Amino acid sequence: MFQFFTDVPEGISAGVKRNGGLFLKCIIFANGEYEKDMDSYARIIEKDDLIICADGGANYAYKLNLKPHCIVGDMDSIYPDVESYYAKLNVPVKKYPRRKNSSDTQLSLSEAEEAGIKDIIVLGSLGKRLDHSMANIYGSIKIVNNGFNVMHYTKDMILYVINNSLELHGRTGDLVSVLALTDKADGVSETGFEYPLEKAALFKETPYAISNLITAEKAVITVEQGVLAVMHYVGYADHPV
Repeated sequence: MFQFFTDVPEGISAGVKRNGGLFLKCIIFANGEYEKDMDSYARIIEKDDLIICADGGANYAYKLNLKPHCIVGDMDSIYPDVESYYAKLNVPVKKYPRRKNSSDTQLSLSEAEEAGIKDIIVLGSLGKRLDHSMANIYGSIKIVNNGFNVMHYTKDMILYVINNSLELHGRTGDLVSVLALTDKADGVSETGFEYPLEKAALFKETPYAISNLITAEKAVITVEQGVLAVMHYVGYADHPV
């Protein structure tokens, strides 16, 4: 079961169990939108995390005074002073040509997969550029089907890409929406919600399982076949819109 805990005061990292190796989880810094106040990101990162930066994502790791384990991409959006700084720290760079068949974020996900760390949190992957956001979400399907857990994190909404089971630890009244990322998702169940589902079929072309509300201390979403995007609006109960 995918168990990233999302209690805001404690930070989501509390629910990620250590893998057998050196690193606790993998943090990927995409080159997208971030909050001006970086504290919400800082509190989910721990010293035993593997940090991968997708090109200009290194600019945000730099703001948090973090040393990445590697920087991946075509290196067209990293600031020159940041690139120079990390070069002095001997941070490895895996440089790719600008003309390529994968985005820098997808390359970073592949790097995380190669490292074998099962729990991956992607920062800066969702925002105003809908094309980039959708590409980052759909780009997570392959690695999830290969047995990895992927979460796209923002301050107000956490998006999980799942193909089995997800246990959410939010607050009563938090809003959760579920969308099929594959053409069809079979055997979808939702327990602990205002509108429960039991072994339902969700289709990408008829997205109706949205705007549900958590009603229990523990809310569980499962899918037997297919891939889902689960969007958890953390703290919605306190500030509904």
